[in-house]
Amino acid sequence: MFFKRLRLDIAAAKANDPAARNKFEIWLTYSGVHALSWHRWANRLYRMHLKLLARITSQFCKFCTGIEIHPAAKIAAGVFIDHGHGVVIGETAEVGAGTVIYQGVTLGGTGKESGKRHPTVGENCVISAGAKVLGNITVGDGAKVGAGAVVLKDVPACATVVGVPARVVRICGEKADLGQEKEDPYQKEICSLRERVFALEERLAELGESRLAKKEDEDENL
Repeated sequence: MFFKRLRLDIAAAKANDPAARNKFEIWLTYSGVHALSWHRWANRLYRMHLKLLARITSQFCKFCTGIEIHPAAKIAAGVFIDHGHGVVIGETAEVGAGTVIYQGVTLGGTGKESGKRHPTVGENCVISAGAKVLGNITVGDGAKVGAGAVVLKDVPACATVVGVPARVVRICGEKADLGQEKEDPYQKEICSLRERVFALEERLAELGESRLAKKEDEDENL
């Protein structure tokens, strides 16, 4: 079973990385493949209730590869972690076969949940570099998460999501119009602050004119 999964992991790397020359090179040099192999062993120890040993194994893997995967995470065979440095996969996360995960990705929690608190990623998904998928949410089969996106809600199957917070921009390659909030919250806040500054400037100008008029009246009385 271990070697069958290893073969599937190597095949996924060969299929998804144009720089991969042969399977032997992948087995020797790809940190993502190494991390998944270590995770399989750590997960087995975890299921045998040797949890401390499992955590030690996962931390050793993190030290060697820069990829941190909790021993309890469920990762199917045939997942490809490309480059991988900085990847973090939480305890209750699940990742389906054929999914590609790039460097800097976090499949984590929001810190406000208990139980199932990490995402479930379907099959044949792409989680691009630096993306953060947080909470007990589902990323549908074939979905793509853009680089640097912060995903806090469920992603439909075959959808592409981008932005902070992430929103759907395409479904099955076609532009999506799902009645989403299209305004940039940061731009909206900046506009609100600008209007407030204008109002304060007008008020200051009125106060200045009032004080000047009052001073002129006092001078005339003298």
